[in-house]
Amino acid sequence: MTPHLAFAVSMIYMMAADGEFQNEEVGHLLSVLGGESENGVISVGYNNRQLLDKAFKYAQKNSVQDFVQQAAPILTDAQKICILTNLADSLLSDGKIHPAEQRMFDYMLAGFSVSEQIFRPYFQVLAIKNDRSVFTNQSHPYNSPGHSVDLTKMN
Repeated sequence: MTPHLAFAVSMIYMMAADGEFQNEEVGHLLSVLGGESENGVISVGYNNRQLLDKAFKYAQKNSVQDFVQQAAPILTDAQKICILTNLADSLLSDGKIHPAEQRMFDYMLAGFSVSEQIFRPYFQVLAIKNDRSVFTNQSHPYNSPGHSVDLTKMN
């Protein structure tokens, strides 16, 4: 297990949590792993294709519980936050949170020893990022005059 492999594996577990690989989730995975375009088709670059292949094989053979036990001790706090923010972004990418995805995210959050309170500002930012209805619905709660996200807790 390496931090980079942990990143890719965690994304696969999140994508598979609801039993479906949504186009938005696959697109998000390609964007975070880095893609390359050839003849109009975007695919994962060679180095990251090897990482992705290894990650899929790992995820097929190992439970998420085993993964968290192996990954958590080798990850720095920055790597944990990077993984969790990307998982949350994937979770929110298709516009709806499936209960199985929420359970998977909560499990990873706890497994990486990051409290909901600590992660809340990151999640709020990603929720706003993924909710483009703030542009089309002036009465959206995020558009209310008093709405703010406390970014001081993100340091």
